Amino acid sequence: MLVHQKPIYLTEKSEGILINIFVQPRSAQNAIVGPYKDALKIKLTAPPVEGAANKMCIGLLAKCLSLTKSSIEIKFGHTGRSKGVLIRIPDEKSNQDERKRIIEFLSSFSQQTS
Repeated sequence: MLVHQKPIYLTEKSEGILINIFVQPRSAQNAIVGPYKDALKIKLTAPPVEGAANKMCIGLLAKCLSLTKSSIEIKFGHTGRSKGVLIRIPDEKSNQDERKRIIEFLSSFSQQTS
């Protein structure tokens, strides 16, 4: 069994998983690209105006992770490209499979280069 080390951009918290992300607005497409410095790079078509890129970022993560938008919150970096995004999954035994699924998905990008 291959055990993956969690990438530097992921931190497990009691309330969920914190992801350090770097957003590239006004891109040609919406995509999770891969690691960029100590963050996960996400390209968005939205401009960084009036929260449009933040909303699109939450929407993209929700879609990719099969979660509701309300379970994803930008904790810091609302006006910058570097952000901290919390995916709310309480640290309860019943949620361990969900945590594992999300961590595995987000960790899969750590093998890629941008």
